[in-house]
Amino acid sequence: MAFGKRLLFGKSKQTEDGRDQWGSRTAYVLASMGGAVGFGNLLRYPSQVFNNNGLQWFIPYLMAIFLLAVPVLVLEVSIGQAYRGGSVIAYNSLDKRARGVGMGMILVGFYVCLYYIPMLAWVLRYFEKSFSSPLPWEGRIQEFYRGDVTQDVAPVGGEFNDDGSIASYATYPGTAVVPETAAWTFFAWFMVWLCLAKGVATTGKVVYFTMGLPIVVLIVLIGRGTSLPNARDGICLFWCEFNGDQLSRGQIWQDATGQVFYSTGVGFGYFTAYASYNSQMANAVADSFIICLSNASFETLAAFAIFGVVGFLGITPESYGSVSSFELGFVTLPEALTQLPGSQVWSVIFFFTLFLLGLSSSFAMIDAAITMVYDADFAKRWPRIAWSSIVVTISFLMSLMYTTEFGFWLLDAIDTQTNNIALIWIVWAECISATILYRHRDVIGQVGLPAFLVHNGGFIVAKIVGLAIAHTVSPGGGAGAGFGIYFASVIVSLVVAKTPDCVAPRFWGKNVWLSKLWWLGAYSGNQLTRDLNVTVAPPGSGNTRIPVFWAPILRYFSAPVLAIVLSFGYPKFIAVRNDPLHIFAFTAVHIILFFVIFVYFVPRSLDIIVPAKRRDEGVRAYAPQVLCGLDDIRVSEGLEASTSSDGHISSVEQKYDVDGNKVAAKHEPESMIR
Repeated sequence: MAFGKRLLFGKSKQTEDGRDQWGSRTAYVLASMGGAVGFGNLLRYPSQVFNNNGLQWFIPYLMAIFLLAVPVLVLEVSIGQAYRGGSVIAYNSLDKRARGVGMGMILVGFYVCLYYIPMLAWVLRYFEKSFSSPLPWEGRIQEFYRGDVTQDVAPVGGEFNDDGSIASYATYPGTAVVPETAAWTFFAWFMVWLCLAKGVATTGKVVYFTMGLPIVVLIVLIGRGTSLPNARDGICLFWCEFNGDQLSRGQIWQDATGQVFYSTGVGFGYFTAYASYNSQMANAVADSFIICLSNASFETLAAFAIFGVVGFLGITPESYGSVSSFELGFVTLPEALTQLPGSQVWSVIFFFTLFLLGLSSSFAMIDAAITMVYDADFAKRWPRIAWSSIVVTISFLMSLMYTTEFGFWLLDAIDTQTNNIALIWIVWAECISATILYRHRDVIGQVGLPAFLVHNGGFIVAKIVGLAIAHTVSPGGGAGAGFGIYFASVIVSLVVAKTPDCVAPRFWGKNVWLSKLWWLGAYSGNQLTRDLNVTVAPPGSGNTRIPVFWAPILRYFSAPVLAIVLSFGYPKFIAVRNDPLHIFAFTAVHIILFFVIFVYFVPRSLDIIVPAKRRDEGVRAYAPQVLCGLDDIRVSEGLEASTSSDGHISSVEQKYDVDGNKVAAKHEPESMIR
């Protein structure tokens, strides 16, 4: 009773700015790991490895971790910690036109959480029946899964004409709510509410259980899985083969990139929200590596347990074919459990672990939305527990559509379109915001607006045109068109650019053309790196600094790779465009995309979410290469500014180059400062 009272009504530690703070670094890391570690680690990862069996899997997998997942995670954690707010406030602090990117992250997480909880209801149905002897799905696993658990009614499929036009649309005769799924969905949402009731005061305690216990159980499952008869045969599929020919096909690269992307959890907003409750002096870069590598280690170790079962069942890719994560979690593994001695015990352990992993991911995603609401000025009238109750109640009511007899098919449609399009597009927008929008006034001031628009417009248009041609004509033609447009835009932008009057760093400052190129293609990301390091890795702190190559990776590797992965989502939709549920899902995810674009042009539309005192943080003064901190405060000697009697910053600017040498003293009009 006393523990429950402390859980619901205990108070959080607070930072100097009055924001709630994690009780310890361990609590923060476990909470972040809980968001990352979920179904994608225990189910999706083994299925992807099985479909691409062999050590060659680790080549694209590790490349994706270090060149995609880690850079984006460093971005989300660093801006959350530095700017002290959820994703909307953090991206507003990057640039006011990026507010929509922050909101898009919240919406993606919200979309996913709405169907994630009904999936937990399925897990709880298996958990409930695991106490029966014999296990009720023994000898009838497909009937149990689709008949007893999801209780979905098969649709009447649509048809296409010979010319590819739609002859008829699919119909779904089953519309009733499944009572058992609805009841367990309510229970799962109640558990989410308990974990979020008082913010980090609650979450910081809960994660020791929701993440700590699965780690212990994983060790037990590894021991059991690897000790099964013939387990060695399954493990050898993973660790003792090298099928190098797979590397010449695009499938393994797509699968590895998708797995790292989905299992790490970037793009949902909770890493930024959780980091905002850190001390500003926390080691953001090191924490990002710990979270990402712990996530990768968890799923790699989990594969030992799963592949031990695969060997025990005598399954091979040649005899069984490919396997999906749904099939692995709700068909293959439950069937294997029936063949183990003490099957009820192992079934209880497995599904309880799966529930805890899904629960930690669920409350992380919904916590990002609650943080966004509670950060707003209007929310301060009520305590956080009230807003948690409102958000969870609304979410539960909306998730009931997945508890119907067509809920299984709706879940599959939303999951497919969200993961194929919305999630990838949002993370692509994150990379673009950080490396193009951030402090773009400095770039425009140095090289001019026409050069800025041509260079960055060409960078984006090249991807769109190149990928469109690649899918409709040929990959080679698409690559040629994409690179051609980009290099043409670079040349034109250099020709029309003004000569910068601020020295570019080192190599780039050798001549005027290199200097122009640096301002157009590297300044925003480089300056974001320097500005964030002021907060997350100040001199003498001992914190790991964000490296100088971080921003170029975001812009010139992560963004193009994400664009390529995104491009595969649209052809996949064409194949199901006669399905009303996929049409609904396709429309729903594009609402997020269009909303982000709308907010770019009308940033004031989100003023209600951003506290009044913080709305102008992303409107920085023109101050090339001068370090800026929170609230646009100059924290280096690069700007010798005074304050007038009416509180405005004066226009006296002293610029320095990157080596600390004075360049020139210059007076700018007041309008250039604000």
